[in-house]
Formats: sequence, C-alpha cells, structure tokens
Amino acid sequence: MKIGVTGASGFIGKRVTALAVERGHEVIPFSRRPTEKGRLFDLKTPPDVSDLDAIIHLAGESIMGLWTSEKKHRIVQSRVEGTRRVVEALAASPTGPRVLIGASAVGFYGDTGECLVDETSPVGTGFLAKTCQQWETETLRAEEHGVRVVRVRIGFVLGREGAMKLIGPIFRLGLGGNIGSGRQWMSGVHVDDVAGVFLWAAENSAVTGPVNAVMPEPFRNTEFTRKVARTVHRPAFLPAPAFAIRLALGELSHVVLDGCRVAPCQALEGDYVFRFASLPAALADVLS
Repeated sequence: MKIGVTGASGFIGKRVTALAVERGHEVIPFSRRPTEKGRLFDLKTPPDVSDLDAIIHLAGESIMGLWTSEKKHRIVQSRVEGTRRVVEALAASPTGPRVLIGASAVGFYGDTGECLVDETSPVGTGFLAKTCQQWETETLRAEEHGVRVVRVRIGFVLGREGAMKLIGPIFRLGLGGNIGSGRQWMSGVHVDDVAGVFLWAAENSAVTGPVNAVMPEPFRNTEFTRKVARTVHRPAFLPAPAFAIRLALGELSHVVLDGCRVAPCQALEGDYVFRFASLPAALADVLS
C-alpha cells in the first residue's frame, strides 16, 4: 500500500512510518516543512492526497503544557481544522485514498471512575472529551464521500520518547511515587502497538468505527508506580498529592488524576495480536 501519514515526524508518527516500511508499504510523510519525499500539510489548504491507498492522520497540537485559553484553542483548532482539510482533500481527489485512519484519544470517555468502558460507551465530560468528540465528528465526515473511516482512541503511550522519557529518569533517581490517591485507573499501550493498530486498521477492510488502542488489561496508578520502580530497581516512596498536582498543572491535572479504565474490544474481536499485552512486558522494553 501507499500510505500517507500526517504528523509523521512525531513520536507515534515515526513508529507508524518505520513499521509500515518494515511491512513493505510505501510511506508519504506530510508535514509543515515537507522534505523531497514528503508533502505539505497545514491548516490552510487541503493536502495533496492523490495516488494514496490510505491516509493515517496523526497531526495535532500536543496537550502537554498549561491549558491557557490560547493553548486550549490551539489543541482544538489543530485537530478540527486539520482533519477538516484532510476530509476536503479526500472529497476533491478522484485518485485519493478510500481509507482514513484518524487519531483520537481515550480522553473521549472522560473520567471513567471504576467503570470499564469500550467502543460502545458514550462520550464523557470535560475538555478532552469534548475535544475528542469534535475531532471524531470531523473525521466521520469522510464517510459522506465513500471513505472507510476508523477512529483510533489512543491510551497512555509507553515508549522511549513521550511521557516515559520524563518519567523514567525520575524513577531511576528514586524520586517516583503515586500520583494523587494512586487508585485511579490507567489504560496504557506500547508505542509499537499503537503503530500496529493503525496499520491493522489500514490493511483490514472490515475494520470501521472507533478502535481503542490500549493493552487488554488496564492498571491502577499504584500498580504502574510499583512496576516502574521494580523495573529500574529503585524505591518509589515520594507521592505527589492531588492538591499539589492541581496547583501545578491546573486543568491539565485531569489527565493524570482522572480514571481511565478502557477495554480494546474492537481490536481483540478483530484478532489484532498485541506485541506488548501487559504492563510488565511494555515497561521492560521501554526502560531497558
């Protein structure tokens, strides 16, 4: 297949690109500063999607950083407007891809508390849930033009970049600990499986709708803390109280304090095989 990838230079985009090439696909990267082999992607004009078999849309403003009104605007605009441009390009191109695999996030479900949710569960509340809903609404518009659409809701990504690039050194110094009560659920996924789910969705014509990209077993923050510490052979006894997290991060604190207990039913029912199906296996690879 000839696959276009927006956000190809990002943490997930680089792994999607590498895995696609390993599988024998040709990848066309899209970015604001295209290389000789790439194409332009920005929020102003529809990208050139001609002669592609599929497009994987990952581009969007990072959610990390203080959520000022300006930051929140960029988070929403980059996703909604960026996806709108992709859909416009699909509608206008007679030789464009008939498959759109769009990124989303498990933030779609909001704070799940103790409830286990899956792809059939409704949208939650809060800024991230509303953002994901708007993002996915734009992605779904491609169906009006005869395009197969898959929305991949990504969990907490475990890899040597991203959040773990910051978390690993903290725990190696023996400074790690629970966040808040430690009882909140987390739904993690190794970056290789995020890439794997995107390509599985692109390659299998039967896959449509939302797909949760999370490992089969969610875990509590206390378990995550304990297993990270065990993997790096350090103690973890410096908890971060919820009030301090809220004070330091503001509204962003919901990302780490809210519960996220999500099941990947679509992937399992579609026979996707997780390379890292458990937290210990994922951490052993990421922190080795």
